[in-house]
Amino acid sequence: MEIKEILKLADDLLVAKTGKHLDYLQEAILRGTLEGQTYAQIAEENYITEGHVKDVGSGLWKLFSEGLGENFTKTNFRARLNKGQLNSGSPSVGRDYVAINNIHICQEPPAKPTGTQQPQQTPTELHLDLDDAPEIFTFYGRSSELTTLQHWITEDRCRLIALLGITGIGKTALAIRLIEQIKTHFDYIIYRSLRFSPPPDETLSNLLQIFSDKDTPRSSSTQLSQLLNHLRKYRCLILFDDVQMLFSHRQLAGHYKSGCENYHHFFQLIGEVSHKSCLMLLSWEKPRDIAKQEKENHLVRSFVLEGLGVAAKEILRVQNLSNEASWETLIDTYQGNPLWLKLTATMIQELCGGRVSEFLQYDTLILDESLQEQLHRHFQRLTELEQKLIALLANEPQPVALPQLCQTSHFSAAEVMNAMQSLVRRFLAGTQEREGATLFSLNPVIKQYVKNRYLS
Repeated sequence: MEIKEILKLADDLLVAKTGKHLDYLQEAILRGTLEGQTYAQIAEENYITEGHVKDVGSGLWKLFSEGLGENFTKTNFRARLNKGQLNSGSPSVGRDYVAINNIHICQEPPAKPTGTQQPQQTPTELHLDLDDAPEIFTFYGRSSELTTLQHWITEDRCRLIALLGITGIGKTALAIRLIEQIKTHFDYIIYRSLRFSPPPDETLSNLLQIFSDKDTPRSSSTQLSQLLNHLRKYRCLILFDDVQMLFSHRQLAGHYKSGCENYHHFFQLIGEVSHKSCLMLLSWEKPRDIAKQEKENHLVRSFVLEGLGVAAKEILRVQNLSNEASWETLIDTYQGNPLWLKLTATMIQELCGGRVSEFLQYDTLILDESLQEQLHRHFQRLTELEQKLIALLANEPQPVALPQLCQTSHFSAAEVMNAMQSLVRRFLAGTQEREGATLFSLNPVIKQYVKNRYLS
């Protein structure tokens, strides 16, 4: 049997027996046993005691033995599976039975609470901690994005997701709306902004206080271990917004500031260690942790948020703009970015009486001062080489290949490639494939901003 079939069988057995689903540790023990791991190895990987792993494992083998009418132990479990010895057991008189994968399983009602039973490990109601989150008054489109993210979190059980995109594209609004759709799947939902670059131990301590009123340890490793225990015990969704503020100015994308380096270890563990929760990072600069892990771990993923497309027409309608035939041109020019369009629509209303066609008649793309201030936050982070390369791209009428950039800039291929990778991870440069070559370009808004800033 494949591992998915075995986990499904175990889950069905457990539901039939207790009414509960397989938890993270039971799944980890089954996976570890099939991979030949010892209880000690499973315990070390999951940051819990070997004795606890043995106790849970014993319950699993008892579950298989009673459900399938065979004597299962950790020692013989893999051998029985290899020999195909999952035979149906003989039903007992007076019991109800459920057929699963052609195996008849005795179905018992869920055990009733007794005085000696352990207390319930999940809270009786959702703990929603969104005090730090902005209030979202308007939301447009994004149905496909919501569906994808919901599937990744609730069905695929991703542990670490980066929601990425340039400033104003709507990452926070999407995340807040997503919470409304999936909150019934969680015991805890927590939102935190990292806009002030808090040290990692401060962030960890803040999270631990949500789960317990006890004093939090000072050691970062102990804090991480305790938090992971909570993420295993409960189903949690934690959102970190403004993650880009953890990264340094004037360095290539994804370099942590001094004092924030341990976030790397935090994010790495969240992606690698077994638990049943999800951490979502919102950023307009792609973390290197994500770039590396998503290639190796299917439970770590990134989602790049694009423009709204035709759904952005509702923004222009709310702003009472006229000349609807020109709306799509305006939306395409400003990349369907909700914030950029709102700022531009305000300018059109104030200076052109809401007439979009009049605003579009000018040869130069016009950027609202507030829009330029938003983009300035991106550009002040660039290295000197990134600034030079993006200025070169702004002067090019067509997308440019790397060899041409190397030749024009007079920098080495390695320097140009690293800088361009950084610009792409900052969502300031875009790529496209054409005739077997990767070409780089700037969208119209970025190009105009660069011309205003560097070439005027």
